[in-house]
Amino acid sequence: MDNKRRFALVGTGNRGTTMWGRDLLAGWRGYVDLVAIADTNSLRAERARTMIASNAPIYGDVDTMLAEAQPDLVIVCTPDDTHDDIVVRALESGADVITEKPMTTTVEKIRRILDAETRTGRRVDVSFNYRFAPTAGRIKELLDAGEIGRVTSVDFHWYLDTEHGADYFRRWHAYTERSGSLFVHKATHHFDLLNWYLDSDPEAVTAFADLQMYGRKGPFRGPRCKLCPHKGSCDFYLDLEADPFLEALYEQPSEIDGYFRDGCVFREDIDIPDTMVANIRYRNNVHVSYSLNTFQPIEGHHIAFNGTKGRIELRQYEDQPWETAAEDVILLVRNFPKGVPAVERIAIPHSPGGHYGGDDRMRNMIFKPGVSDPLGQRAGARAGALSVLCGIAALQSSRSGKLVRLADLMPDLFENEVRPVRQFAAQASASAGP
Repeated sequence: MDNKRRFALVGTGNRGTTMWGRDLLAGWRGYVDLVAIADTNSLRAERARTMIASNAPIYGDVDTMLAEAQPDLVIVCTPDDTHDDIVVRALESGADVITEKPMTTTVEKIRRILDAETRTGRRVDVSFNYRFAPTAGRIKELLDAGEIGRVTSVDFHWYLDTEHGADYFRRWHAYTERSGSLFVHKATHHFDLLNWYLDSDPEAVTAFADLQMYGRKGPFRGPRCKLCPHKGSCDFYLDLEADPFLEALYEQPSEIDGYFRDGCVFREDIDIPDTMVANIRYRNNVHVSYSLNTFQPIEGHHIAFNGTKGRIELRQYEDQPWETAAEDVILLVRNFPKGVPAVERIAIPHSPGGHYGGDDRMRNMIFKPGVSDPLGQRAGARAGALSVLCGIAALQSSRSGKLVRLADLMPDLFENEVRPVRQFAAQASASAGP
């Protein structure tokens, strides 16, 4: 295929090496060509290139890579606080950008990206793969069809288990300056799902958050798991040697940049919360109750949409200490069933691939020509901005004890916004009555 996208991969951590490196080339080689790899850690980049099975040249800085390789697409998989510089440089070079979530971490960085996208006329895609999961798509269809009338409130609770949740506290994510906190880094997925499901903008946030398990709350601490005197008694001990992939990508490369993949989860300088709740009001008057917990024996989420004509509910298990069927079950419950069942159980089989097939569907949407997008799943820079702003507002509210309005944080994101809040045209007409 002569019109392949010539892409550069910036950042060769786990996600860059797999999702946007090895897996992208394996499944979409007919549509893309990896022409450059950039990382500040040369050994990690070399290890990643071998895992990706590529012979693309490696660069130590982005500017040289952009000038010499001249990619038409740059995929950004670096730590969150570095996204804006790389995205802006790539846009200014004439390339489009795919950035891992969150798009960035602060209001100033959001503004830089939005301004550069407008100024250059290039496109930014944000990797919101949860939108593309089959179950999420079916929920969106039910909402848009007005099956429960006008949505009035949402209950949304996300659970990270002691393997996944703890991992954020081992790494650079554990510092607000790097990740914006998990209200930004992790919850950006969740806030974006809400924004997309509800087809509206978040307006105001109140939140509480605390550090209750990790960091200074720990009973002891060490320099890192590998060197820790407490490894025999620590529930969170990570043996990198037991994972050849992580050891190859991080252990010896740590000699170059000092970044240890098995940092102590009880480091006293950790400054992000591990237990979070937020209430969100949307411009279409939907009220949301949200929570995120990072040390549970289960992994997954519970979401319920409460409407004027019924309720849609999902309990999705991603990992748990008991067997579950390889499917999700959406409950559609009607207030006033007339000629239709009061309860429908809609089974959605799990698809292969990451995020129950969401990763593959997103890559199809971005790279394969002619793929339609009837549900508006492909997410651009404004979607990335809104989800980050919601996280920034939640963190700020949790620290100040005050309600935070998103328009006060970034008035320019809303003052020129002319997109109507349609609150689902089908719902509006269905609830209007004769």
